[in-house]
Amino acid sequence: MATENLQIVRSSGPRNGTLILQLKGSLNIHTVFDFQNALRSETAPAVILDFSGVPYIDSAGLGALVAAHVAAQRASRKVAYTGMNTQVMALIEMTHVNQVFPTFASVQEAELAIS
Repeated sequence: MATENLQIVRSSGPRNGTLILQLKGSLNIHTVFDFQNALRSETAPAVILDFSGVPYIDSAGLGALVAAHVAAQRASRKVAYTGMNTQVMALIEMTHVNQVFPTFASVQEAELAIS
């Protein structure tokens, strides 16, 4: 089996204190620890997770998203999710996580909503 990688590109948003993490690759049991470590190391008051480069999320990835959301709430940080494709959105909607996660069509929409 080939080793899977998840690339996480960090950039500052145009608004002060906003961080954008663009994910590239599947978020699954093989890559979830890289995702968790990247989020734990961030201290920005607002984080936008851009999933436009994520083709697939499995149950481990979904669990990591829920854990990230809970950790952000406990730390009084804002997290928004954007760029999810139809497969990823189907999983989010099927599990009713979309009722808890603020999801947006674009990074710009997410930034306006969380600032």
